[in-house]
Amino acid sequence: MHSKGETTGQAGRESIARAISQARQRAGVADEVELGDYLNLVDLFDRAAGRYASLPAFSSLGHTLTFADLDRLTARFACWLQQETGLEPGDRIAIQMPNLIQYPVVLYGAFRAGLVVVNINPLFSDRELEARLHSSGARALVVLANFAFHAAAVVDRTAVEHVIVTELADLHPSPRRQLINWGARYLKRMVPRYRFRQSIRLADILSGKDRNYQRQRPGLEDMAVLQYTGGTTGSPKGAMLSHGNLVANALQCQDMFATYGFRQGAELTILPLPLYHIYSFTLATIMLNTGNHCVLLPNPRDLGSVIKALKDYPCTAFVGINTLFVALSNEPDFARLDFSRLKVTLSGGMALTAGAAQQWEDLTGCEVYEGYGLTETSPVISVNPGTDNQLGTIGVAVPGTAVRILGENDVDLGLETAGELCVRGPQVMECYWNNPEETERAMLEGGWLRTGDIAVVRPDGYMKIVDRKKDMILVSGFNVYPNEVEDVFSQHPAVRECAAIGVPDEHSGEAVMLFVVPCRDREPLDPAALRSWARQHLTGYKIPRHIEVRTELPKSDVGKVLRRELRDEVMRRHQGEE
Repeated sequence: MHSKGETTGQAGRESIARAISQARQRAGVADEVELGDYLNLVDLFDRAAGRYASLPAFSSLGHTLTFADLDRLTARFACWLQQETGLEPGDRIAIQMPNLIQYPVVLYGAFRAGLVVVNINPLFSDRELEARLHSSGARALVVLANFAFHAAAVVDRTAVEHVIVTELADLHPSPRRQLINWGARYLKRMVPRYRFRQSIRLADILSGKDRNYQRQRPGLEDMAVLQYTGGTTGSPKGAMLSHGNLVANALQCQDMFATYGFRQGAELTILPLPLYHIYSFTLATIMLNTGNHCVLLPNPRDLGSVIKALKDYPCTAFVGINTLFVALSNEPDFARLDFSRLKVTLSGGMALTAGAAQQWEDLTGCEVYEGYGLTETSPVISVNPGTDNQLGTIGVAVPGTAVRILGENDVDLGLETAGELCVRGPQVMECYWNNPEETERAMLEGGWLRTGDIAVVRPDGYMKIVDRKKDMILVSGFNVYPNEVEDVFSQHPAVRECAAIGVPDEHSGEAVMLFVVPCRDREPLDPAALRSWARQHLTGYKIPRHIEVRTELPKSDVGKVLRRELRDEVMRRHQGEE
């Protein structure tokens, strides 16, 4: 006998599954994902390198590697790893560099040698880098010379035995290589002094003769990447992403991308977000597998370099996040570009505001398609298909992804009811690295992952993220979701970007506090006028009680607004006043 609650919960799950399946059918994508005979990421790479040998694969700083170049250079690096280091399959190798063409060379060279990659933010401090190397147990580190002084300070206190140093233009032809590297080191002084007891130059490794490496055959269940979460909501954790997870997600997304009219070997994507972030990492894998060209930008915060790339490489796809769309749209030179080839703009990493999406479309003529994912899901869970883009939603769950919405006491809810989004699929990690407690908190029986996000599944199968569970604000017993408040205020013509948080309030428990950055060419913002304007769009208890004007908002390395830092700052300020 099933209780009434169990029966209702089962009915809710089935209604969600049915709605999502029908949405996929309408979008023209499969319900399930087929991995075919792919055994690992090396299979994926080898087939792409053979099929698209003469086509451009990756570009950065004005130089391009073809798929044949990539095949040759990755084989050299894999051979060196196998014959000169003593590293064994399954050992970890850390990569600490921005978006340069060396990145995919090192990445797929490591995979071909059977190693596990640990992606590390180049901007990490000594303390952060040491902690990450300790946690991962990495035995090798590839680092850009610009950031090597941090590694030099800590590497002797870690398990790292092999340090490989690269410079900006190591894979450029002479004399351009020497000019760029010399200019970075001596003219721009971008390379602080560093010293390792022992290290080797990546350029020396890759300039050697071609040699055969011993092909490794990891299984789909074997770990490929130890990818740490950004830590914006707590201590970073290492998600163990397998070859199967990453191959599956590339194929899941590839199916969805076909709805944008993507063709194999014919697209050009500009990728300003860092490859050490799982969002860009997987998108680059998709482009590789489909024989398409990726232009890597080392510094997305340098808006001039992004605009120059858009001018030099008329792209068919652009990948970004909300804050980057806002920043570019406010640059006069951006509006003068030719966007006639642009088919699709993809948004992820943080919530897309209606104001940012509309401004981008007005300037480029291209819609923004929002997707959603997590480090733990390799990362894509859902995306808006090209056949029916619904702004304000995160689209439809990619093939093979099951969805549940859980309420109090983990009771299954049905359509149009807000609860915690939980997902299951071939892209979902098995566990966190050496962290059974966090794994137990994140995973439910049957391979379901708690996302920590509050979501709604609509009757048409599209999903909408209401907000982060931890970011929800409770005002006099009413739930207020920061995303909703931010989305409204971002549409005000004088607001460039904003962030909402909850702060303690003696009358209502919590109150909404809004931080706003004004547009440069507008009159100074008046908080009272903003509140008056917002009353046309928000219920009274959602109106910010406190509004603070800022010149900028704290952001993560990929540009995601860090509400937690704003909350911490307000709490410190409050404690100081007491």
